[in-house]
Order: sequence, then C-alpha cells, then structure tokens
Amino acid sequence: MRLRDALDDHKRNRDHPTRFPGERRTTAGLFSGAGGRLIHVAPDGTVRDFGYPLSGRSGLADSRFALRLDDPPVELDVDDPAVRRTDDGSVVIELAEGDQSYHGSTALVETDYETPVGPLRRLDLAVETDGGDAHVTRVAFDDADRADALDASLLVGCTFAPEGRDARVGQLHHEDAVEVFHDRERDFLAGAAGLDVIGGGLPAGPDAVLASDPHERGADALGDRREEDHLGGHIVAATGFENGAATVATLLTDREETDREAALDDLDDLLAEATSVAALSDLAADGDAAVSLPAEVPRGDSAVDDLRVLSLLSAPTGMRIAGPDFDPHYVHSGGYGYTWFRDDAEISGFLLGADERFDLGLDDWHRRSARAFIDTQLPDGTWPHRVWPRNGALAPGWANARMEAGDDVEYQADQTASVVAFLARLLDRLPEDDPLADEVAAAVDDGLDGMIASLADDGRPVACQNAWEDAGGRFAHTAARFLDAFSAVAALGSARFDRAVEATDRAALLYDALDDLWVDERGTFAVRERGDGTLDDRLDSATFALADAHRAYAAIGEVDEVRRDRLVSHVDATVDGLYHDPADSEVAGLVRYEGDGWRQRGQGHEKIWTVSTAWGANAAGEVAALLADADDARSDEFARRSLELLELVGSDGPLTVPGGFLPEQFFDDGTPDSATPLGWPHAIRLATTALLDEQEALSGADCEPAPAVD
Repeated sequence: MRLRDALDDHKRNRDHPTRFPGERRTTAGLFSGAGGRLIHVAPDGTVRDFGYPLSGRSGLADSRFALRLDDPPVELDVDDPAVRRTDDGSVVIELAEGDQSYHGSTALVETDYETPVGPLRRLDLAVETDGGDAHVTRVAFDDADRADALDASLLVGCTFAPEGRDARVGQLHHEDAVEVFHDRERDFLAGAAGLDVIGGGLPAGPDAVLASDPHERGADALGDRREEDHLGGHIVAATGFENGAATVATLLTDREETDREAALDDLDDLLAEATSVAALSDLAADGDAAVSLPAEVPRGDSAVDDLRVLSLLSAPTGMRIAGPDFDPHYVHSGGYGYTWFRDDAEISGFLLGADERFDLGLDDWHRRSARAFIDTQLPDGTWPHRVWPRNGALAPGWANARMEAGDDVEYQADQTASVVAFLARLLDRLPEDDPLADEVAAAVDDGLDGMIASLADDGRPVACQNAWEDAGGRFAHTAARFLDAFSAVAALGSARFDRAVEATDRAALLYDALDDLWVDERGTFAVRERGDGTLDDRLDSATFALADAHRAYAAIGEVDEVRRDRLVSHVDATVDGLYHDPADSEVAGLVRYEGDGWRQRGQGHEKIWTVSTAWGANAAGEVAALLADADDARSDEFARRSLELLELVGSDGPLTVPGGFLPEQFFDDGTPDSATPLGWPHAIRLATTALLDEQEALSGADCEPAPAVD
C-alpha cells in the first residue's frame, strides 16, 4: 500500500469507531491465489494485490470495474447513485456491492450483481502461468444478447505499483495490452476483445495529498502534459463484450525471468483459454487452492475453508504468511506478511495430525514445510524471529537476540521448540530410507542444542519474549512448547533417534518444574514468572498450550492424578475467565488475555480473538482425550466444552465471516478486525475437528460432505 493511499484512507476513516485509519482492510471480500499471486476481491468489486511477501511483486494497488452503455435504455433511472451519464451521452454504471461466494471447493471467486440493466455475474481467478502470476476477471450478462442491445463495454480502472512505486513508473502501450514498469517488475493489462486506453495519469500531487478531503481519481488523464499518460501506474481502459461476456487479465512478471514478448504471449494464451465459466472452473480445479476431501471428513465445509485459506497464504516454498498484510506501514501493528516459525510450525503440526486422521493427501505440504525449516535453521540450531516466505531471507523483526550480541530476552524460544516438535513428528512418519529423513533428523539434532541453550538449571526455559510478542519473562506457554518438543523427540525412541533418552530426561525435568508456576488461589498455572521471581497470575489463552503438551508427555511418561486435576482446573478456569459475550451483539468467544488493550479503538474491553477461541476448543479436546485415556469420567464434559467453543468458529459460527474466513479479532459490536483470514486459527479448527472425531464427539449431523471440485 502506497503512502498516498494510506493518507487518503486516513482522511476517510480517522474518526471511525472501529476502523484504524491508513489500513487496507480485508475483513470483507474473498481471496483468490495461485503461485505468488494473492488477489483480494472486495464486495464492491475493488481488486488489490496482497502477494508481495509471496512473490516479491507488488502488482495492483487497486482495480475497479464499471459498465459503459453507449445505447442506454430510455427507461434507465439516472437518479440511481450507481448510474452516471457522461458528456457524450453514454452511461456508466458502477458495479456496486454484490453477493460473493467461492465456486465449489476452489479459489474461483463469484460475485453476483443486480444492476439497473439486469443481473451480472463476475468471476475472478488467480492463475499461475509459465511466465508469471496472472489474474482473470470475467463479467457476463445472464442474457448474452443484452450486451449487444445496450452496446455495452467493460470499463477497467487499474493502478499498478511495480516494486511498490507510485512515481517513477512508466507505461508501454502495446496493440492489445498495456505494460507498467519501474525496474525489474513488469505488470501487464490486456482484454480478450482488445483494449481501448481512455486515460491514465500521474499519482496525486502534493496539494491533493495534503488537502483535508480525500482524493477522487477520475477516468481521464490528470493534466495536459503530453507525458502524463506514460509516466504513472494508473490506466483507464475499455474492452468489449463477446457472446455476452467481457474478460480482462493482468500478469505480473520479472523482466529477468520473462521477456516482454513471452509475457504478452502468456496473456494471449490465458485470455484465449478463459472463454467460459466452464473453462475458468477447469483452471480453478487445477489450482493449488482447490481442495478435494475424502467423503468421511466431518464438517466438510469448514475443512475446505481451512485448507483453502492455508493454501492461499502459502508461498511456492511452502512457508506461509500469518495473514494478508493489511497494515503495511506498521501504523497499528508490526505487520503480518511474514513467516513466523511459531505460526507456521504450529500450522504444520496441526495439518500433520489432521492428515493422519483423515488421509487428506498433504504429503507434499509436509515435505515442503520440512524443506523450508531445514533451509532457514540458524547455525546454533534455532530459528529467527520471522523471514520472507518467498525465499526464507531474514525479514524485519524485533526478536533476533540469538543473532545479535544482546540480551537473549529478545528472542522467542517457543518458535524453535514448535519447529522441532513438527520435524520430530514428521521424522516418525518418514520411511528410514527416505532421503529427507536424514536431513530432518539433523535439523532436530541441532534444534535440540538450540533449545537446551535456552534452559535454566531448573529445566524451564529462561526469560524470553512471549507468544504475543508484547512481554518478557519465563512463560508457561514457552515451557509447554518445550515439553511438547522434548516429548515428540523422546517418542521417536533410541532406534530412530539416538538422543531420544536425553529428550526423555529433559521432558521429565520440565514436567516436574511446571509445578513452580502453579497458583493455588486461582486454580491455574501462572502465565509467567517475572524477572523478580514473582508469578503473574493473569489468565492468558497462550497457556492452553499446556494441554496438548501434557498429552504428548503422556506418550513417554506419566501424567499423574494431581497434574491431571490441575490441568482440568486450569483449562476450566481459563475458558470461563476469558469468555466474553457482549450485549447487543451476536459474537462471543475468548479474549486473548486479561488486560489486553491492543487495538481496542476506544472500546474499553479486551477484544475477542478467533485464535484464542479455537485454541480453547483444542485445549478442552486435548484434556478430554487425556482424561479418557485415564478412564476419567470428566472426559465427556470437556469434549462437550470443546465442541461448544468449536461451534463459535465453525462455518456458521458468529466468529466466521462470509467466505469461511476467520479474522484475527472482533469488536464487541460484531465488527471483524485485523488480519483476515488468519492462518493459525484455521489450522487449529481443522485439527480440533480431527481430535473430536477421533474421540467420537461429533454427531452424524456434523458429517456433511465437502463441496465438490467442479
């Protein structure tokens, strides 16, 4: 997002009660993605590229569509706000908000519009081509003859920002396409029926940027200087309808990878192929984000949504961004368009477990994740704060103390533990003669060294940053992730991994040391031990990690009755204490932690988080399984609590927005906020479904089949 756009949004939303000014929100609308392209299609038809972290290409800053009627019907209501009559007597109809959905279990976005001249259906699809990452938009009348009768054309207003630039940008006008470029990135726009360029222009000047009112971009060139049409990223063009449909495509390329003629040929081939709904459906079904599930997978709709989202957020390397980067200037957050090893390893582990339960066919996903983790491991066996998913290069961050000559507190040790846990479980699944197995084992071996370097004499991790990246101390969550990782390595056994006994001993010492965090007065484990040795007894959803960590430990050691009772008390009290059901709103769920003041925007109360709610569901399910293994009658009650929380983030739950997306947060009035969709809760939701299915806690009514790939 360019600074000019951020300032313009600030003018529009600076006094809004639930919008943070200067952001590019994705809490409404759907995404299509392929390769390194991540396209957001807003309900009003605006298209934006969010794929820079995945590909290194910025692409579209925005793109809008409208109908132009050169022979408008006389009965057309010119008072309709969507209708604008031009000086030459034609009429322009803006495509106002439409109804959006996905086509089957693909990433093909359908938007249906009711216009003054009849219904329109629009299809948007990101497509990976030989030369780059493309996006196709097809707009069609229900009645194919209607376009001819109205002498209609499709108006396209695009603003490209190659390499994130809005100035020092050039254009080349080819016969049927326009090319926008800065240096390496080349962005193309073409139409199936040709392209009639109407105007363009330079970005808004200082007067418009500094004015108190938002800047409105018109459809004509912005000035009378002859060079303006060729020195900006803005293009307004028209393309005709053929057989009732108009199709345009954009293509993002790198000049060092794809030459100009090859890129233009790529566009021609794509437009020649995308001639019908059936053709786009076939392209969508072949895409990485298309999902095919076994029929016995329960809650098929949500499982499709989860796998689609995790695919959309993935780079070709297999690494995932946390979510679409809605705040690229870091005004109200630290950014989301990076790979955190906490999120990505947790997601990878959840997918591995769900795949083992449902046979989802995700072997390639697991192997790509392992390859990425191996390639990004630091020499001391740890992993850095965050990296660029497209190449694993170190990304801007604030928790890289293990790479600096500073205090280790500015390091998130749980990230390394989460990666080691996933790699150990994958190693257990890989055949011993698999070429990847030796590399995974070596990474686990080095990862153990990195973890041990972060342990204190009592067996718990030393002070470091927490999972939420906003505090330091000796956290229960960090200890839980270490217990999980040591247990996963120990479960390999000495025959498969020669340090399994050492990992068993480390796990046992840590298991005992967790008693130091018990707060008897609250019946919970403390969120952390502070630097002065006192316990912070606030409730924090990150402590739900203790549940699956103890179940992992139960596979290699004994979880005694006292500890089971404490886990029961902890999860029960934490769910109850963090549960929030605002008045006059349909939303309900768990807040992140007691006293969380982030992104409240004057609300005066902690906001509900989907990851905390899903995590609570998973923790209750893990406790239920642990109790069931011990023949404890309380198991059924925790399975019920798990299912109740899972319903809140289910397909029809109040914390799920159209498209099946889980936003990170919600205001009390039901307004979604922050990164949407957020990958982490989608993975937890899928894993919790698998967990409850394993315990037979889901009813037959929950086993609806997933939508088919057409």
